[in-house]
Order: sequence, then C-alpha cells, then structure tokens
Amino acid sequence: MSPELRLEPIVLAGTYVRLEPLRADHAPALLESCRDQEIWRWMLIEQPTTLEAMQDWLSRALRDQDQGHALPFIQIDPPTGGVIGTTRYMDVRPYDRSLEIGWTWLAPTFRRTAANTESKYLLLEHAFEKLGAKRVQLKTDVRNEMSRKAIERIGAQFEGVLRNYQRRFDGTVRDTAMYSIIDADWPQAREALRSRLSS
Repeated sequence: MSPELRLEPIVLAGTYVRLEPLRADHAPALLESCRDQEIWRWMLIEQPTTLEAMQDWLSRALRDQDQGHALPFIQIDPPTGGVIGTTRYMDVRPYDRSLEIGWTWLAPTFRRTAANTESKYLLLEHAFEKLGAKRVQLKTDVRNEMSRKAIERIGAQFEGVLRNYQRRFDGTVRDTAMYSIIDADWPQAREALRSRLSS
C-alpha cells in the first residue's frame, strides 16, 4: 500500500447501479437526469438548466479530477444503461488517507431505492478496501432531513454542525451537518449495507 491515498478512474459495478468515470460527453444525459428542481433545493450551486450550464459544471468537475482533488462518477441504471445521476470522491487529502463522498444526486424515480444504497456501498468498499482510506466523510445542509437520514442509514456517525460553513449561489450561508465513517467502523457498516442490499 502506498503511503498516500491515490485516486485513479475506475468502474464500480453492482446489481442496481454502475458507477463510471464522468466524461465530457455525459453532459446531455446528465442534464436530463437532473431536471427535477427538488434535486437542487439543497445544493450550493444554481440548477443547470441548459446544456451549456451543464457542460460548465462538468468541466469544473473534470478539472478537479485533473488536479487530484476529486474523482467524479456518472451513475447508470444497469438494465437500461440510462444515466440516473452523479456522485464523486472529493476533498481528497492523500497524506491523511481521507476523502469525502459528495455531489450526489439521483433522478427522482431512483431516490430511496437500492441504487443509492449500493452506490454508497461501492464507493465505501473501494475507499476502504482498495484505496486504504482511514476516513470517509459525508456532509449535507443541516435542514436536509432526507439526506441526513440516508447518510445515517449507511452507518455514518454524526460529528456535529459546522455553522455558517458554506455560501450558496444566492448569497445565503448554510450550516452543514458533518458525518464520517472511519476504517474501524467499516466492517460493521459493510455488513449492515450488505444485509440491506440482500433483503
């Protein structure tokens, strides 16, 4: 194992979702998958409503990847091959062997389904078992109860609220709920996730 955590593009395939490295040509399909305004209610950026806006968002995601700060994925529905959302590793701290899972959204019909659970499982499994992560963090707007419950269901521990932590595109400042799973937590979280996916 290298002394520092290093990200390389990879396909993570499951039964309910397949995560593929984000590419520039995903912009049209991604735009279609995120037209629901509810997706953007808690996001820090304004909803991309044009192909140009989505291409700009995607370019920034790929630039973060090129700089080693992130590894963005497209989420695909295996039976249809359709794009259903996106997620990424981000806030990568190689020396500390730490990263965040974030910028996650799913098309409305795939929310609260096995696709979201399995997506998190695949990302966590890869982070802890292949990359050697010591810590994976997740965060959300403190008011976003649906997201907070989803994070808690995967076994993440609530660490507290970061007050006035991030500024949104409209100038408001949000309080952020911070969660984490550390390597010592992973075996128990892994078994709980496997149980949920098999039930």
